[in-house]
Amino acid sequence: MLLFKVGNERYAIASQDVVEVIPLVLLKTLPHKPEHIAGVFNYRGCITPVIDLCQLMQGKPCSDNLSTRIVLVNYCGPNNTKHVLGLMAQQVVEILHKSESEFVDSNIQIDAAPYLGKMILDDKGMIQCIRIEYLLSESEQINLLPERILNKAI
Repeated sequence: MLLFKVGNERYAIASQDVVEVIPLVLLKTLPHKPEHIAGVFNYRGCITPVIDLCQLMQGKPCSDNLSTRIVLVNYCGPNNTKHVLGLMAQQVVEILHKSESEFVDSNIQIDAAPYLGKMILDDKGMIQCIRIEYLLSESEQINLLPERILNKAI
């Protein structure tokens, strides 16, 4: 698991979903976009959208620190097409090795945050797992992952 923070809370992304971790890059902003969409950038010839996880979860943008990174992940979109999606997060500096049996289901569902998954417990507390497949709404998938750029993604 790749660990990061949103505020003081720790979150994790399954390492098999991670393509690459890059430093912050200059993003092209999009007019009339949802606030949590930080913008897009050119990743290896593909227009790649970036979600600001701090903005999505806390309503405040990620701070511009050295440990703030863009985590590029594999995202399975409509019709099972594969895309690369950028996730901007803070304190992306740690990994954690845990087996699937160590994950705990909180049995709490928040309709506004379907991307929140199981939890991991360690000596520092709880870590919430992020379910990448639920980060984009259906309309965001259609608008941010258009067919004309999909086939280049992976």
